[in-house]
Amino acid sequence: ATHLLHRALRETLGGHVQQGGSVVSPDHLRFDYNHDSPITPEQRARIEEIVNSAILANYAVSARQEKYRDALSQGVIALFEEKYGDVVRVLRVGEAEAPFSQELCGGTHVKRTGDIGSFLIVSEGGIGAGIRRVEAVTGQGALQAVQALRARQERAAALLDSPPEELAERVERLQQDLRNARREIETLNRKLARADFQSLLEQIVDVDGV
Repeated sequence: ATHLLHRALRETLGGHVQQGGSVVSPDHLRFDYNHDSPITPEQRARIEEIVNSAILANYAVSARQEKYRDALSQGVIALFEEKYGDVVRVLRVGEAEAPFSQELCGGTHVKRTGDIGSFLIVSEGGIGAGIRRVEAVTGQGALQAVQALRARQERAAALLDSPPEELAERVERLQQDLRNARREIETLNRKLARADFQSLLEQIVDVDGV
């Protein structure tokens, strides 16, 4: 999933994107990369679409030892701040002739992308100058994240007495009602202030022309 995410980020944000660090666990990953601005909701949706499409394609995943220079000449992505020997381990996702992803990596991997199950971004944010971090869940973790999100949506809908699919429209109406109520309160406060002032004027006592 980390390799698929790297490919999706480069495809969506640009070829300048390079991995700056990662944490991998069975159902969760953290991926640091270089980019100057937050990803938009549209970009996030596109990244998830690219990764999940690759998962559904059930690409074969292979790893083989190759000469470093030969691998680079074939477009294999390397982390250039790292030092490599003459022979490297190349991880390819998809057909060797036209791989979906090919990177140097010494880690463990699934046999096919379908083994990942599913992929969902749960957070994205800056962690330094020009460095951002994506956190995502896969497989059972993605299912649990979606179920938790649905539970929060249904609870909010129940509190607002609204069907879940109309939650956004209900919130917008409540916000408009709140703005209208605040304007009405301000108007009433001004009227009360004028009434209090008029009442004080009626209590004025003239003392020797003063």
